[in-house]
Amino acid sequence: QVQLVESGGGLVQPGGSLRLSCAASGFKLDSHVIGWFRQAPGKEREGVSCIRRSGTTYYSDSVKGRFTISRDNGKNTVYLQMNSLKAEDTAVYYCATGAPGWYSSRWRDGHVYDYWGQGTQVTVSS
Repeated sequence: QVQLVESGGGLVQPGGSLRLSCAASGFKLDSHVIGWFRQAPGKEREGVSCIRRSGTTYYSDSVKGRFTISRDNGKNTVYLQMNSLKAEDTAVYYCATGAPGWYSSRWRDGHVYDYWGQGTQVTVSS
C-alpha cells in the first residue's frame, strides 16, 4: 500500500528554519517524482518544489534560494529544508508522487500528482 507521511512542521519565528520530511512506504521514492506543495487558509494550493528521479530539482520563485529539496534513498525519505522563513510561508505542506504522464512543465500542477500525504502545519510567527 502506497503511503506518504509528512513530519517536521511546527511554529517558528521569522528568519528561522525547519526541515520537513516525507517518508514513503509501499514503494521506493527514488523511482518517482516527488513534489512538495503548500496551502494557506483561503488560498489555492501552490507547488513549492519537486525532485525528479534523476535528482533534478525545481523551486517556485517564492522559495528559491531559501528552500532545498533532497532525497535519502536509504531512508526512503524526501526532505524540504526551509531557511529564512517568512510569515507568508505559513501553510499546510504536503508531499505527493508524480502520476504517470507527469512532465516537467507542469511540475507545479497538483493534478499531475497522484498519492498525497496528510500534510504538516508550518506556522511562521513572532
